[in-house]
Amino acid sequence: MALDIAHLQSWIGHTQTAQDTATLAPLQALAATLDRDDAPAIGEPIPPCWHWLYFLPLAPQSALGADGHAVRGGFLPPVELPRRMWAGSRIEWRRPLRVGQRLQRRASIADVRLKHGRSGPLVFVTVRHEISAEDKLAIIDEQELVYRDLPQPDAPAPSYKPAPENASWRRRIEPDPVLLFRYSALTFNGHRIHYDRRYVTEVEGYPGLVVHGPLLVTLLLDLLRREQPQAWVRQFRFRASKPLFDTASFELCGRLAAADNAELWTRDLDGDQTMYATATLA
Repeated sequence: MALDIAHLQSWIGHTQTAQDTATLAPLQALAATLDRDDAPAIGEPIPPCWHWLYFLPLAPQSALGADGHAVRGGFLPPVELPRRMWAGSRIEWRRPLRVGQRLQRRASIADVRLKHGRSGPLVFVTVRHEISAEDKLAIIDEQELVYRDLPQPDAPAPSYKPAPENASWRRRIEPDPVLLFRYSALTFNGHRIHYDRRYVTEVEGYPGLVVHGPLLVTLLLDLLRREQPQAWVRQFRFRASKPLFDTASFELCGRLAAADNAELWTRDLDGDQTMYATATLA
């Protein structure tokens, strides 16, 4: 497929602003989804990355594409590759968001670049979000999206990095369809790979429903909160390297690498590392 990268790069600098309120109900729903009974109350800090429950993508039903995402070419560049994934993020907390605060978000396209992998062209789009609470900058969240083609039938199987064996914390997760549906509903995520088994297996060629990258991040940070309940995350980075599906369980793993730094990763039944993250703690 021919890609006009110069045309796609013309989206660099595009901005979008939005407003929201840090309401309580979605926080209570996410706490229930994570089997927690300590959802924050009005005025209390919102746990790290629970801000993804706000500024939801409210595209009209008529504006959705075949994959359940909004038709491309609005705020995001119109990359004509069928698979889209959230590959990683770099997040910094300047101050905590608190339940009940008035929120503002300024999103901008920071970069668009083309690479070539073994499976064909890859287009990476970096989106920078600046989230303010009561007009004070609270979070800088840089998200990297990757677009890729469907794999060819004769393509060699990709190789993956084995997961570290030095975890101090472990928790096994069964990614059943109800968990994936609830997280899709909480984030108003219409991407069919997370809930439509016929679509994900017959059209995109995956073996089962795909576990959301942001859900994996939320679960890893939840593991950190369970093991280090007094710590607060100042900075967080993650990179996804292998998809996980609802066809098998996986492990959340982590350890303190230093007094102010934690390493977190997910491990599948093959022993492969599927996501790796670091958290700088206060």
